[in-house]
Amino acid sequence: MNRIWTFIGLFLMAMPNAFGQTTSKAYKAMLETLYKKSVPLISVTELKKMPNVVLLDTRSKAEYDVSHLPNAHWVGYDDFDLKRVPSIPRTANIVLYCSVGYRSEKVGEKLLAAGYQHVYNLYGSLFEWVNEGNPVVDNQGKPTQRVHAYSRLWGVWLKRGEKVYE
Repeated sequence: MNRIWTFIGLFLMAMPNAFGQTTSKAYKAMLETLYKKSVPLISVTELKKMPNVVLLDTRSKAEYDVSHLPNAHWVGYDDFDLKRVPSIPRTANIVLYCSVGYRSEKVGEKLLAAGYQHVYNLYGSLFEWVNEGNPVVDNQGKPTQRVHAYSRLWGVWLKRGEKVYE
């Protein structure tokens, strides 16, 4: 419960900047509060250097369909099941992401518990990826500027791209 109140406090601190540039300090503080760090974190820079990576998107199918990281596979969150990843070797480099990293951390915990050895949570997740100027693709695999921002509350952390809330 303390994590929720800490997050609310951090969000309120960022509100004066919500219609301008939110400080990366507030964003990083929010992420530090949100993560349990039960799954190792990997930065966008580290991800781009990682060989043979399997990218798993843990957002809703509707969010994934708007845009996702190139070559990412949708596995969901609310209804995630290990049956969605049977062909992934337990020794593969797996990087999970969602909007900011909360949902992907929870799915990562399940993969680690199931014996997957190299599981990482993308720090800042899709928002960080896009904020750093990296490409996303739509459900047809075509580049897009549209990014599902989850909700207007969470959307304040997304600084690039065309925010979608549907």
